[in-house]
Amino acid sequence: MISSRHTSSSAATAAAAMATPSCLLLPVLALLSAAFGAAAAATVSDDVLALVVLKSGLSDPAGRLAPWSEDADRACVWPGVSCDPRTGRVSGLDLPAASLAGRLPRSALLRLDALLSLALPANRLSGPLPDALPPRLRAVDLSGNAISGVIPASLASCDSLVSLNLSGNRLTGPVPDGIWSLPSLRSVDLSGNLLSGTVPGGFPQSSSLRVVDLSRNLLEGDIPADIGEAGLLKSLDLGRNSFTGALPESLRGLSGLSSLGAGGNALSGELPAWIGEMAALERLDLSGNHFVGAIPDAISGCKNLVDVDLSLNALTGDLPWWVFGLPLQRVSIAGNALSGWVKVPGDAAATLEALDLSGNAFTGAIPPEIANFARLQYLNLSSNSLSGQLPASIGRMLLLELLDVSANKLEGDVPPEIGGAVALKQLLMGRNSLSGGIPMEIGTCSSLIALDLSHNKFAGPIPMSMGKLTGLQTVDLSDNLLNGTLPMELSNLDSLRFFNVSHNSLSGSLPDSRFFDNIPYSFISDNAGLCSSQKNSSCNGVMPKPIVFNPNSSSDPLSDFGPSSPSNQHQKKMILSISTLIAIVGGAVIVIGVITITVLNLRTRATPRSALPTALSDDYHSHSAESPENEAKSGKLVMFGRGSLDFSTDGHALLNKDCELGRGGFGTVYKSVLRDGQPVAIKKLTVSSLVKSEDEFKQHVKLLGKVRHHNIVTLRGFYWTSSLQLLIYEFMPAGSLHQHLHECSEESSLSWIERFDIIIGVARALVHLHRHGIIHYNLKSSNVLLDTNGEPRVGDYGLVNLLPMLDRYVLSSKIQSALGYMAPEFTCRTVKVTEKCDIYSFGVLVLEILTGRRPVEYLEDDVIVLSDLVRGALDEDRLEECMDPRLSGEFSMDEATLVTKLALVCTSQVPSQRPDMAEVVSMLEMVRSPQGTPEDDLV
Repeated sequence: MISSRHTSSSAATAAAAMATPSCLLLPVLALLSAAFGAAAAATVSDDVLALVVLKSGLSDPAGRLAPWSEDADRACVWPGVSCDPRTGRVSGLDLPAASLAGRLPRSALLRLDALLSLALPANRLSGPLPDALPPRLRAVDLSGNAISGVIPASLASCDSLVSLNLSGNRLTGPVPDGIWSLPSLRSVDLSGNLLSGTVPGGFPQSSSLRVVDLSRNLLEGDIPADIGEAGLLKSLDLGRNSFTGALPESLRGLSGLSSLGAGGNALSGELPAWIGEMAALERLDLSGNHFVGAIPDAISGCKNLVDVDLSLNALTGDLPWWVFGLPLQRVSIAGNALSGWVKVPGDAAATLEALDLSGNAFTGAIPPEIANFARLQYLNLSSNSLSGQLPASIGRMLLLELLDVSANKLEGDVPPEIGGAVALKQLLMGRNSLSGGIPMEIGTCSSLIALDLSHNKFAGPIPMSMGKLTGLQTVDLSDNLLNGTLPMELSNLDSLRFFNVSHNSLSGSLPDSRFFDNIPYSFISDNAGLCSSQKNSSCNGVMPKPIVFNPNSSSDPLSDFGPSSPSNQHQKKMILSISTLIAIVGGAVIVIGVITITVLNLRTRATPRSALPTALSDDYHSHSAESPENEAKSGKLVMFGRGSLDFSTDGHALLNKDCELGRGGFGTVYKSVLRDGQPVAIKKLTVSSLVKSEDEFKQHVKLLGKVRHHNIVTLRGFYWTSSLQLLIYEFMPAGSLHQHLHECSEESSLSWIERFDIIIGVARALVHLHRHGIIHYNLKSSNVLLDTNGEPRVGDYGLVNLLPMLDRYVLSSKIQSALGYMAPEFTCRTVKVTEKCDIYSFGVLVLEILTGRRPVEYLEDDVIVLSDLVRGALDEDRLEECMDPRLSGEFSMDEATLVTKLALVCTSQVPSQRPDMAEVVSMLEMVRSPQGTPEDDLV
């Protein structure tokens, strides 16, 4: 037992370590280690000191470790610490999601020689794993951190280890040899890292392994042939790697295996019939491989199967009978080459909840018996060759949330019974030959969020009942034969963010709502009778054709309303007179208006223009930009920092087309020049009716004006009136990334090195913005500008915060050009929009940079989503085909693969699965400098 004097001395040393500058911390820790070594045996006091040392090496912004004090005699009451009740020694550390950052000190961990469990998941730990662990450790959970480097080979000597979870880190290198031979090991999860190379064999028959998860890494080669020797395995996940070859036959011996995941690899050959011998199998995922041939009927031997995913292979033949015969809940065989009829037997099990048969070559009619699956929530039959009518029995599917029958050969009317599917959230029937009218009963599908009837032959009016679908967010009725007016009831659809009725025969006014006031013209184009500000026409100016009667005609145009009489003749003359008067007066008004505008234009050109008002500083010293009677609403120009405070041109120059640089969702950008000769870019906001009050506007713009980073466009000033708001930015002469990717020739296209620099630069810009609490919301290639050195500069950041509230539906209507970049959480009111939406947009942007393709491409009969295209190519080992051909082999495919995988992780549908931007920067730097340490963080 260490004396109290020694304990006090050691505690004082630990306290000094916490107050010592970082340059002196290592010597102090060395002294602490020496003090530990002086003890004859480990004691409770040693545990206290070891934990103090551990604390000293970690950042603790949330203060979770504040009670950890060197003055304590025991650590058992500290947060996250548990002790052995017999000995009082520390036996467990459990601090999940505690915001801890830093490296795990090896010396402190080794001194905790009674530690059995180390659980620090979902923190921000970094650096390599310690090359040695406490000797009695049984459970390790360091998942969801930023730990890098290789898994130390010494891990294979931890004989007491039962559970190891290192998932969701940045570990590289191979899976260590000998790890499968640990006698007590039951669970290993190394998923979601950057592990590479082949997986070592050596699975002993005496293995205790129950769970092995190596998914989402860069592993390659064959799956170990002896993996089936681990006869107690319950769950095996090897998905989302680059494994090749066939499934090892040793797997057939795993009679207790309940989950087998090998999707997203490059496995080949036929599906083995012996899968049917795995009687305990509940989940089977072999999607995204190169399997060929028919689906074996023998799989029906897996009586416990619940979830089957065989999608995205090259499977042929008929749909196997067991899809409807087994008590399955989820089945996906999408993206294969299956053919024949879809037949539902009368004795089919009614347990199905999700069925995806899309992207095959099925023919015939949709069987009415599909409605017998009363639990079905997801039904996707799209992209086949199905014909006939949509069965009326669909209306009996009370739990159905998604019905996708798009891109088939369906015809005839949509049955009114469709209104019975009251749980429908997505009804997708585009690209068929459906005809007749849109049924009024659609209005009873009160849960609808997305409706796609485009590219059909629907005729007649849009039913008023659609105005009852208040949750509608996306509507596509384009390319039909619809006529009549848009129902005014559509103004009730407050959730709308996409409404496309282009290429129809609609007429009249648009509904009165914020969405329709700002609807993009492309959504209503090719409807000759529609009037809107987007089409530069007003329904108020459209006059009916004058009524003209033929005096020689024997027929009476009013005869249907009664016999001819003197009074009738008088009515005729009155109608004729009124019509004539209306036409004359209307024409006179138009002529007078044209003359007035011409005179005003001539006077304006002849009158000297006053310059935009100036301000000497943030004190808003200014003079009026308007007439004396509007002096209270005078404009104010404010410039941040040093520099000229006035323009060399006046405000009217902003309306000159020659000065226009481009247009975006929030305004038009013009080039101008300050008095000192410096060019600037001026954004004239077009959301004046939505912009916050003057004080809030100025407060937020000043915040944006303080943002300084070499990868961010600097906001230099602003101008405010109640009807005109301008933002003044530094001018970027080299144009936008969009121009360089999509409008440049092969000779002048960006090189691989330039593209990589742009990716890292944009990532660093987002890190800087997020650290200052600014979410971009509108990241896309047209908002990434290049300076004279080719450095990327992110612009248009934080503008959405100028609106009084974050109404994502207004926002989405303002940035429709960014639809391909928008994170899926924009479609759901209940999901909080955070920095993760920027990370999604960044992932799409990276794919755009790598491939040279647009995020969404609209073809005549299809819509190609870039992220889906690249993900499919990666799964099928065709990624090189997706790379921009202008790069012509000047890059490393291994490097490009790593960046692509990172981009796809960023575009995960689940926000929590996307990395933070700081993590993205670190991973990009590791890809660029794989043999050395990451470059200095420039953010």
